[in-house]
Amino acid sequence: MSDQPAQPVIDTHVILRDGDKILLSQRGGPYGYGRWHMPSGKLDPGETLTACAARELREETGVSVDPAGLRLVQVVHHRQEGENPRIGFFFEATVWDGEPVDREPAKCLALEWFAAHDLPSDFIEYPAAGLRGYLDSHGPLTEQGWT
Repeated sequence: MSDQPAQPVIDTHVILRDGDKILLSQRGGPYGYGRWHMPSGKLDPGETLTACAARELREETGVSVDPAGLRLVQVVHHRQEGENPRIGFFFEATVWDGEPVDREPAKCLALEWFAAHDLPSDFIEYPAAGLRGYLDSHGPLTEQGWT
């Protein structure tokens, strides 16, 4: 066992809700190409989690949200073979400004609203675990990809 502490990647995911509908984006980059996930991204040095979530949402969709209005709804400790573990913080946003548009067409193939009870089957496992944990209300923590 190494004396070095684990260095997980920390990222945020935004569950943008409009009633029963949730905004998803279809990946256009190499990781998960063609599959669905929520607006998300990595925490920058010196940035708070809520500021990161609001920034990523704005960068990807043009939607503005007050970081103070984001509600933490799920944490996922994710492990995937060959990669550093990740800790994802999932925030719910129900109040925002703007209409979602694809602001990163090189990374995103589509933005679509899906009913919470009718999500696409080709959802990337990591963000899907966070969304399912939130929707199923099974507790604030999901450990995904660990044996």
